[in-house]
Amino acid sequence: MSHPGAKNFLKAGHLPSLVAAFLYFDFSFMCWVLLGPLGIQISKALHLDPAHKGLMVATPVLAGAFLRIFNGLMVDHFGARAAGIFAQLVVILGLAAAWFFGVPDFDAILLVGVVLGMAGASFAIALPLASRWYPPEHQGKAMGIAGAGNMGTVIAALAAPALGLAFGWVNVFGMAALFMCAVLAVFILLARNAPMAPPKQAFSGYLRVLALGDTWWFMLFYSVTFGGFVGLASSLGIYFHSEYGLAPVQAGYAVAACVFAGSLFRPIGGILADKIGGIAALSVLYIIAAAMLVLVGIGLPSLTMALAAFIVAMLALGTGNGAVFQLVPIRFGREIGVMTGLVGCAGGVGGFYLASSLGYSKQWTGSYQDGFLIFAALSMIAFIGINVVKKHWRASFSQGFAAGVVPKI
Repeated sequence: MSHPGAKNFLKAGHLPSLVAAFLYFDFSFMCWVLLGPLGIQISKALHLDPAHKGLMVATPVLAGAFLRIFNGLMVDHFGARAAGIFAQLVVILGLAAAWFFGVPDFDAILLVGVVLGMAGASFAIALPLASRWYPPEHQGKAMGIAGAGNMGTVIAALAAPALGLAFGWVNVFGMAALFMCAVLAVFILLARNAPMAPPKQAFSGYLRVLALGDTWWFMLFYSVTFGGFVGLASSLGIYFHSEYGLAPVQAGYAVAACVFAGSLFRPIGGILADKIGGIAALSVLYIIAAAMLVLVGIGLPSLTMALAAFIVAMLALGTGNGAVFQLVPIRFGREIGVMTGLVGCAGGVGGFYLASSLGYSKQWTGSYQDGFLIFAALSMIAFIGINVVKKHWRASFSQGFAAGVVPKI
């Protein structure tokens, strides 16, 4: 016998659009982080040092960060369906060009990274596509399910290294383009814009949210949770190879275990936030993530211990991603498109910082320690911040909701 809450959720929105959002997000994320799983092979072919390796895997993250703002604006002006179709075409053409013309040097791989950033910017399309179909009491579940497209990082970590060794890493870009063509076809068939989408706003209206303190708090919180997730997802293959001598395929398996944990727990983070409130959930999760990053930063003697610490860290960060986006639609329902873009941008900037700082830490000091410890400190700053704002948020966010239907925050 099915749970009545599950029935209510299925009837509350538009399931085909939710599925379309998940699939689009899933395979876009697969493309977005491709340079990480292929990083060992690319680095050897292009003779990259640790700093250049860090920049290579960080470039798609940074490009995705700023393109999320662009995609957020497209969603609010043209609808999530049209924005999604356009973004997927850009990624498909970019991957096909990389496969056809080749990637001869570091500048070329950075250009590929910029194009892959559009795949990472799918976040600003997929989440509004899902969110606008669902009422506040189901926002955590809907955003969590759509956001579980982070699982695409698992596909990349498992498949890309082996495919690169078997067929050549450049040919992996062509294979990814074919996958994205199939996803685009499904997206066109299933995705529909919600009828109650908020009205279009002038560009100045989007800039206005940057004048609000709550916007910057959300950007900080997501820069740690999502930034930590995608920064580690992009960097851990090179890290496991460098620190523990893992071959590309074995490093991919280790990364897959970590990113699977973080991706699996994103929807659980949304559900948990619906139950106990996003603020309470984040207060615990930041502490756990910081503790694990400190452990890794100090140094763990075995691969098993390091892998366990990274898995726990990714569990906390992935759960935190879902918890943050339980809160965003409650505070910014009208501006959900642009806020998804801005907050997602901050998450990408956090990921760029972590991935690039690990490379520079290794280059300058011979160790990854400083990169991990500084990001652990940022997690503690986010913990302090969520406790600074929680009283005000709990009082103000509930305004405008009828008695008895106020979502937990």
